[in-house]
Amino acid sequence: MTALGDLIEIDNGTVLVLGQELDVEHDQPDVANALVHRVGDTLVLVDTGVTATFRAALREAADRVGHWSRALVLTTHGHLDHVGNNDLADELGVPVEHYVPALDLDQMRDPASYWVRSFDRIAGLAPLPASPALAGQVVSLFQPMRPFGATTRTYEERPLERIRIGSLRFTGWTFANGAVRVLRSQGHCAGHVIVHLRECGVLHLSDEGNGPCGAMADADQLKIQTVLGAVALLFEEGEAALLTDGHTFAVRRGTEVASYLDGLLEQATALQAAALGLTGESRQVRPGAFTTRYAEAIAELGVGGANPNRMFTAMMAVNQLRELGLRPESGGVNAPWSRPAFQNPAPIPPRPGSAARDRGSHDAPLEAEGRDR
Repeated sequence: MTALGDLIEIDNGTVLVLGQELDVEHDQPDVANALVHRVGDTLVLVDTGVTATFRAALREAADRVGHWSRALVLTTHGHLDHVGNNDLADELGVPVEHYVPALDLDQMRDPASYWVRSFDRIAGLAPLPASPALAGQVVSLFQPMRPFGATTRTYEERPLERIRIGSLRFTGWTFANGAVRVLRSQGHCAGHVIVHLRECGVLHLSDEGNGPCGAMADADQLKIQTVLGAVALLFEEGEAALLTDGHTFAVRRGTEVASYLDGLLEQATALQAAALGLTGESRQVRPGAFTTRYAEAIAELGVGGANPNRMFTAMMAVNQLRELGLRPESGGVNAPWSRPAFQNPAPIPPRPGSAARDRGSHDAPLEAEGRDR
């Protein structure tokens, strides 16, 4: 068992600060794990979580890693559980750089609208009312919420770099003379990045490994699976030694990492096969019934993931239907989903006079050629 703010010392200069799971019914926000690392004279914070308790733990970890005279704060993505204490950067008393993904700025400025969009997609499918009122209730759990500080900039304000690690090529940004690498992944949500700390061998996956199917409205299943495969290869090649992430409260080492990531990919394919079996040859699927059976398939397959609850399962189910090529037939609550019919578009009739114009366009080069001669 772990508690909010517990510290796992990875080495003398690196500490993982542990968060907690989401429990909406008991007014408990989820808090993402954060990494505190020192490279040379630079303190590196990878995410800042949320709550005053977690803020105090970050300060304790920063003191533990040794002396530093400058700081670098890196936000992996804009979700509430990762950004609430970002203004801590203003209180460190040293020169600081703080970077966030540009694609996540809108949700960081207006998190309620982001969650309204997420909950509207599962209206009638989750045990809690998927409504703007619930979005406000969820957002209100994450306090204090200060995602920006005086030094906040977007990664995209820096020139994009090509980053080679072993046999793999990434794009992203490097810091501290290449000792800190921020790699674009963009699977869990639109702006997501992962972080490689070269000196200690830590690869921080953040939320890209939150189960086999992304739940968020802006999740990209292909990118999630691609980054899991790429990270597994980094460990197989010895380019990374330790895996941390946003929510599993553990440090995975060496050869177990590739097996763990392969397991997530196997779950992804198994879950999609199960979903395909649930839709079968049916012309229409009611998302409410599909979600219930999809949850049963998750239990039967033993599929895990961060913050397991029926609300996120419903969000995953909707994404899975879309991944299979189904689309809602209307905007009604629990409206049926179906595959679009295969129908060739009607031919476009020529506009009046277009044939003459076409002949003229073919003749023009010949006339020009004749004039040149």
